Amino acid sequence: QLQLVESGGGLVQAGGSLRLSCAASGRTFSSVAMGWFRQAPGKEREFVCAISVGGASTYYANSVKGRFTISRDNAKNTVYLQMNSLKPEDTAVYYCAANRFKFPFTIADYWGQGTQVTVSS
Repeated sequence: QLQLVESGGGLVQAGGSLRLSCAASGRTFSSVAMGWFRQAPGKEREFVCAISVGGASTYYANSVKGRFTISRDNAKNTVYLQMNSLKPEDTAVYYCAANRFKFPFTIADYWGQGTQVTVSS
């Protein structure tokens, strides 16, 4: 089992930045690919980005490419999402996720509880 706990969400103005963190415990963090997903009100959950086991490869949805950066620190069992140039359409609950076998991935083996990000115009 892998437990994931997100933090860092909040309210920010358009054009601003936020950094989300996801702390993992339980299973060996360094053996799983990690990713972020989001779900806006009334919409389905969507893929945002992912990072490979060792961190050498990343993959982004077109909607966030060039604005968001995913990274991981395997020594701290933590994955990060740096979000810059935020837009109101980025408003959503952001979920940390992990996959034991695939990268990138759209189906996760483990999910965090989510953290709210609200971008005001």
